[in-house]
Parts: sequence; structure tokens; C-alpha cells
Amino acid sequence: MVTAAEVKNLREETGAPVMEIRRALMETDGNVKEAKEILKQKGLEKVEKRAERETAQGIIESYIHSDARVGAMVHLACETDFVARTDEFKTLARELAMQVAAMDPQSVEELLDQEYIRDSEKKITDLVAEVIAKTGENIQVKRISRFSLSDQLK
Repeated sequence: MVTAAEVKNLREETGAPVMEIRRALMETDGNVKEAKEILKQKGLEKVEKRAERETAQGIIESYIHSDARVGAMVHLACETDFVARTDEFKTLARELAMQVAAMDPQSVEELLDQEYIRDSEKKITDLVAEVIAKTGENIQVKRISRFSLSDQLK
């Protein structure tokens, strides 16, 4: 038996649709960890289906570290202006800009392959995939740039 509280908790954590969460919990006899894995796999399937869609909307997000010596900018693209204005999308853009400032990737591909600085269990690709699953749209990191005062010394 799957309780409403279990479904609610998993929904808050994953953002997946209620019926998919319920099915995953029933399939795993209430095992939350296994249910998350099933939802993740389904989310990844959805990501692959959306990968070819055009991403002409989005935002440019900046992050300046507290000492004002390092900053970064990220161009994060999506399919619609509606998704570009959502909190999930804006938070993803902010986290990516912070990741760029902290880890100094030299390309978008390198950024996507990095471990997420807030959770070493995740890669940046996983972080993007989670937001794709929540929003239902293709999301792509188009460009990144990092600036540091120490760059001028090189």
C-alpha cells in the first residue's frame, strides 16, 4: 500500500507526475530509493526524446563570487519563454553559473561532465536532466564564460 504522504514527499523531491510516482512506488513495494531510480530512468527517456527540439528561448545568468574576484556567465536555453521564467529554470541557470565560477570548465561539454559542487553523487548532466523532466522541455547549455582577476596575471 502506497500512502499519500509517500507520494507527496517523492513529488516534492523529484517533481515527477503523481501517477508516475505512485506506479514507481507500487512497482518497488514502497522502496523510495528504487522508486527514485525508476523515475530517474523514465526522466532520462524523456530527456532523450526532447533532445532534438529547438531551444530558441532562455536566459543569461551571471554569478559573482562573494570576494568579487571571480565571476561567470551562462547562456541557458529552452523551448519557450514560459519555462525560461520558471523558478526551476532560473535556479538551474544560477547553479550552473556558480559551478562555472568554482570549477573553471573550459567548454560546455566539460561543464556537463563535471561533478556537481553541491552533490558529488550527481553530474551537471543529471542536474539539467532533472529540470528537463520537471519542465517537459528541452534545455541546453549554449555558452559559458568565466572571469577572474588572476586571469590578467597570466
